[in-house]
Amino acid sequence: MTNTKIRVGIIGGAGYGGGETIRLLLNHPQAELSFVHSRSNAGNPLYSVHADLQGDTELKFTDTLQQDVDALIICLGHGESKKFLQDNAIDARIKVIDLSQDFRLGESVQGRSFVYGLPELNREAIKKASNIANPGCFATAIQLGLLPLAKAGILKEVFATGITGSTGAGQKLQDTTHFTWRANNISAYKTLTHQHLKEINQSLKQLQSGFSDAINFIPWRGDFARGIFVSSCITTDRSLDDLKSIYKDFYAGHPFTIVSDDTIDMKQIVNTNKCLIGIEKEGNKVVVHSAIDNLLKGASGQAIQNINLLFGLEETTGLKLKSIVF
Repeated sequence: MTNTKIRVGIIGGAGYGGGETIRLLLNHPQAELSFVHSRSNAGNPLYSVHADLQGDTELKFTDTLQQDVDALIICLGHGESKKFLQDNAIDARIKVIDLSQDFRLGESVQGRSFVYGLPELNREAIKKASNIANPGCFATAIQLGLLPLAKAGILKEVFATGITGSTGAGQKLQDTTHFTWRANNISAYKTLTHQHLKEINQSLKQLQSGFSDAINFIPWRGDFARGIFVSSCITTDRSLDDLKSIYKDFYAGHPFTIVSDDTIDMKQIVNTNKCLIGIEKEGNKVVVHSAIDNLLKGASGQAIQNINLLFGLEETTGLKLKSIVF
């Protein structure tokens, strides 16, 4: 990679994912934010939507697709990314990183095929790719908690619960994201049917081809803005020390996934690109806790991590972020 900065455009820059991606690119030492596309906000300054950017940039939203970039990060809703790529001829040299679920299961569009962008699983394939399907937020947290077990060939039926903040539902106001509904409230949704289960199964089978057991997942809406905390329970006779060794060996060399010997808290990872993992065992039951920021490691941070890999940069470039533990 030369010293020339990577020119990056954002499609769908008005939502939470777009806003986080803007913030990361504005502070990335090797990238240049070329344009931010939003039809509904064209002509308005970025800080008219993302108020914290006032004083950081005078860039304005545009409704014009610019092709003089090296990469596009697409932050559109599910189903919209595929339509955008079908309706717009993107120069073949431009790398595409898509944050929706449109291409996570091997789908292609306009001759573009996508690599599943979980670096802890597919880092070498990502480096050689032209198009990346960024993983889902719950999918990232659950997979990072289970992949070492699959690699060891000891993954069995999984019972998982996970709680996420309101930003996981997107910026458009809904009944279940309104403050008066979320405050002092927790609720389950999409019980056992969450859309991320398919991509999770796909990845686990990549490491443990014979895995066919159920992943019984119950997601919860939490009374907070950002973050995901997942607890996954399986049965195994392996000792706790053996399991920790399996996890630490698997994630050696992966800078953002940390296996803790202590109990973990979600607050440790909010506003970072980290995944923190804690393991507990009682009898033959093992519980793996995994925590990420849904907007960073679960979305925009992972997209920038993939940009770094695509363009031969150090994986952590522009992603050394401080948590808000206090």
